[in-house]
Amino acid sequence: MSTNASSNPVVRPGDNVTTQNIVASHRALAFWHTMIGKKIVMAVTGVVLVGFVIAHMLGNLKIFSGPDEINAYSRFLREVGTPELAYGQLLWVVRIVLLLCVALHITAAVQLSRMSWAARPVGYGVKRNIETTFSARLMRWGGVILVAFIIFHLFHLTAGAVGFYAGQFKHLEVYQNVMAAFTVWPVAIFYIVAMGTLCLHLDHGIWSMLQTLGWNTARNERTLKFVSRAIAIVVFLGFSSVPVSVLADWLH
Repeated sequence: MSTNASSNPVVRPGDNVTTQNIVASHRALAFWHTMIGKKIVMAVTGVVLVGFVIAHMLGNLKIFSGPDEINAYSRFLREVGTPELAYGQLLWVVRIVLLLCVALHITAAVQLSRMSWAARPVGYGVKRNIETTFSARLMRWGGVILVAFIIFHLFHLTAGAVGFYAGQFKHLEVYQNVMAAFTVWPVAIFYIVAMGTLCLHLDHGIWSMLQTLGWNTARNERTLKFVSRAIAIVVFLGFSSVPVSVLADWLH
């Protein structure tokens, strides 16, 4: 009689769960590596980012209610969630989620562009849609400008590390900081240009997001395109109204 161990593997209670987790992980990775997977990641992160942009714009418009209103709103954002959470903790959770969404959105966009370039036939005189090519280039360069703007904005009005004289930036004094920031006209113009870029990005991006998520039909296509453009224009006007008002001396 053979003394060798049985060739059948021994199944332990946790093995099935571990195997299922590995398979699920591999499926998620496989999905990520597909073009449709990256498009869905861009769409889902886009929903989060568009929601944040609209909420942020509405918050910024409180500046027209005066310094007390906008400064109180700034304190509220840090106090929300207390006492269950520490001061500012929920705000940092939101910031981390947003930064993760931005990172995934950019990574998917860059990899989609590379996949598109790799799949493009070379040397066959393929006729490309000029409008689609222009929109794609606009989205790519617009994305680069927006990334540069986000970095500057975080160092500028969020941290007060650039664009202010020593001691000029005051923590939680949003009204005073905004007034000081946008009286410097090159900074105000840069913000307005960046918001114009954001408007163009949203116009094409929201529509693409709705397409990817399968919300468009032949019947509602024109309506969704109108909604996408309307949101983009409202966001541009809402954000730009602040530096324009400071430059025009409409805020005191």
